[in-house]
Amino acid sequence: MRPIGINTWVWTSPLRDAGAPEAIAHVADLGFDVVELPLEREGDLSAEALVPLLERHGLGASVVGAMGPGRSLVDDDEDVVEATRGYLAACIDLAAAIGAPAVCGPFTAETGRTWRQGADERAATIARLRAGLATVVEHAAARGVRIGIEPLNRYETSLLNTVEQSLDALEPLLGEHLGLALDTYHLGIEERSTPAAIRAAGEHLVHVQVCGSDRGAPGGDQTDWPGVRAALDAVGYAGPLVIESFTADNAAIAVAASIWRPLAPTQDALARDGLALLRELEAA
Repeated sequence: MRPIGINTWVWTSPLRDAGAPEAIAHVADLGFDVVELPLEREGDLSAEALVPLLERHGLGASVVGAMGPGRSLVDDDEDVVEATRGYLAACIDLAAAIGAPAVCGPFTAETGRTWRQGADERAATIARLRAGLATVVEHAAARGVRIGIEPLNRYETSLLNTVEQSLDALEPLLGEHLGLALDTYHLGIEERSTPAAIRAAGEHLVHVQVCGSDRGAPGGDQTDWPGVRAALDAVGYAGPLVIESFTADNAAIAVAASIWRPLAPTQDALARDGLALLRELEAA
């Protein structure tokens, strides 16, 4: 059975060392196997604080990054690109130091930036993306960490929306240290079939995030969960299934993720309901 995890964004943002003991203990108390740790800013989290907590609670970890304002690998300003590379290197370093196998996120352009591109402009943008990622992938290889690039829905980016687009754009760099991170929420918007998209990712599938089609708990929504499980089995994915949802109580994250209403009676209810569905799915 695949391990089941949850992102601390369900409850709080940003997560820092000072809040990590409570957050990690809570994830363990709810019965999860993995805690997903967002590094929103360099220095927010440290291995010195996290490793003893993970060991004490018997949790695995995954690391995700956030492409907030001023972060882009396709910007015309090389200083922006270089700063973004530095941030992604910090994410990789944290993952390596805490034993997380992967760093995942929409590591292309600033989340929320959308713009129309003709064929020539898009080709040039993809070339900048490949150039921007190349040294990041080298850093990941040196640290023994794999990067998962996450395609987002059309309202959050106009660069990589589908698995097909992502595989094409990243093709020269795909391999042991670069693949795709898929989120069922985005797949449900952009793909004609979520299971087919997972199968298309195949050996390049690095990480999987799950939530309901409304961004709430997986289960009782429009997603074909048995089909998702069958597709994951077909491609041999053995990594965690991580619930990624967000709290509406933090203004910045609520606006970034368009969380305008509560998605469950409580955030703990969202976590428990999602965990129950995923345990049942994995046991079937």
